[in-house]
Amino acid sequence: MSKRFNWINGSDFTQMVLAGAANLQANKENVNALNVFPVPDGDTGTNMNLTLTSGIEELKKKTSAHIGKSAEALSKGLLMGARGNSGVILSQLFRGVAKAVAEHEEINAAQFAAALQNGVDTAYKAVVKPVEGTILTVAKEVAKQAASSVRKTSDVLELMTEVLAAAKEALARTPEQLPVLKQVGVVDAGGQGLVCVYEGFVSALRAGGAAAAGSTVPVVAISAAASAAGRSMAELAHAADRTRSAQSHLATEDIEFGYCTEFIVKLVPGKTAGWVFDELGFRSSLEKHGDSVLVVADDDLVKVHLHAEHPGEVLTYAQKYGELIKIKIDNMREQHTTLLEDEHAHGHAIATAGAAAVGSAVAAPVAPATAATATQELKPYGFVAVSMGRGIAAILESLGADVVLSGGQTMNPSTEDIVLAVRQVQASTVFVLPNNSNIIMSAQQAKDLVGDKELIVIPSKTIPQGMSALLAFQSSADAVRNAETMQRAIAGVQSGQVTYAVRDSQIDGLDIKQGDFLGIHNNKIVTSTPDLMQTCKALIDSMTAEGGDIVTILSGEDAPEDATTELVDWLAQEFPKAEVEVHRGDQPLYYYIFAVE
Repeated sequence: MSKRFNWINGSDFTQMVLAGAANLQANKENVNALNVFPVPDGDTGTNMNLTLTSGIEELKKKTSAHIGKSAEALSKGLLMGARGNSGVILSQLFRGVAKAVAEHEEINAAQFAAALQNGVDTAYKAVVKPVEGTILTVAKEVAKQAASSVRKTSDVLELMTEVLAAAKEALARTPEQLPVLKQVGVVDAGGQGLVCVYEGFVSALRAGGAAAAGSTVPVVAISAAASAAGRSMAELAHAADRTRSAQSHLATEDIEFGYCTEFIVKLVPGKTAGWVFDELGFRSSLEKHGDSVLVVADDDLVKVHLHAEHPGEVLTYAQKYGELIKIKIDNMREQHTTLLEDEHAHGHAIATAGAAAVGSAVAAPVAPATAATATQELKPYGFVAVSMGRGIAAILESLGADVVLSGGQTMNPSTEDIVLAVRQVQASTVFVLPNNSNIIMSAQQAKDLVGDKELIVIPSKTIPQGMSALLAFQSSADAVRNAETMQRAIAGVQSGQVTYAVRDSQIDGLDIKQGDFLGIHNNKIVTSTPDLMQTCKALIDSMTAEGGDIVTILSGEDAPEDATTELVDWLAQEFPKAEVEVHRGDQPLYYYIFAVE
């Protein structure tokens, strides 16, 4: 017979979350498979899993029988680790829960139900245009059921059992609320991920609080490079194809601050007489010891990252405020030397001097020898862009991106990754180009975590849109006008992608077979054939229906060279007046990315 839970405390809540995370981890590929488009990059399960894993790590650091403290720790970890739309929404659901239980050591069924509703309210507020038939709908129906169930039972397990049933019913109805789900024959992936979490909650309560532990967090590499003024996409892209990595322009001995230093301060008020922790003052003091300073304070914990020449002095200073935990120091000069040796051996590498080994998602700001150092004044504007593929990263850098985050469909950078990247840019205003619709929410969430810079998200959904936005930037204009100009540029470019189908499906009247090549025009599948060249031609026909003077081709890592040559010849014959540009993008999964302007 299951234990009766009239009250749950922080320990019970922790076990529920651990079980939910374990269940999501076990089912993440099944959640990925529910991706609406039958393309090989469904990542909802992966994003939710990585987000929840980040929350678990923070929760384990601050284990407490006080549910308010446990929920707060989870919320902080989720916020910093949120990836993709599904991950951001998940973080907001638990952020609302944390706020509702903040003052409680334990809660009853009624308070738990109220917390679930507060989570829904918080998540809906975070989404600019909420869409029903998604994870939001499942969460909303769950909260509604919890409010109803609490009138009949005071047992949290009974309430959660009824909540889980309601979640599954709501999930089953998502195809009726979102036509594209019904058309494809799947339920919402984010909603399914949330159901997995709730299943874990129920299993933990039924087991009396016992559950499996979570998994470790993978690292997302960040690459940075100096910006370069540009004239045209063609000139800059061709130049980028020939250039070495940004590291090649920097000598190892020129690295001013040689140690990537990370640690957490567990604040102990009154530890040193006369020393009272102040986040702004603390950050200002750290900036005297190095660069790339990141300080995230959350009540009694302060997460610190910086590049320092004398890390021991930094640790001594920080120790005045409390105890130091999770200390990690990497020798960046040694890393840089190794990287250059590898580049010499392999011909090229896109990386950064500050790329830490395991556990660090930060790269040192890298620039040619003439670029500004951290001791000089900030420039007015800078750029962070997300890229998939070495060639695309090089092009974005040549167009002015200061920091390029490695990411995209299969690995969305987290909110914390974006925050760290923005902090690397030596500019007072930083424009962020997500270049993927699933990264926009994470970028917008990062705005609240970057206090010393203005962060402006340009909602680019594709690589071509990001390139067009960078080309549209005018250094003489103010931030508001540039944001408007770049968004107009985004609207003026047609984007196309060619990939393959991972399952049979029917979308918008197309009968898609597993293994077919898919042509995607502005995020809509417009053609599906078993022939790569036929798919490319049909896609370009769709993209040029309203004209176009420039056609840009970014070939992927699996694009056959003879197919690219044939495609260029066909374009010259069919569109003799159009300018055709071809660049090696090296992007995975997508044979080609097209832009028509």
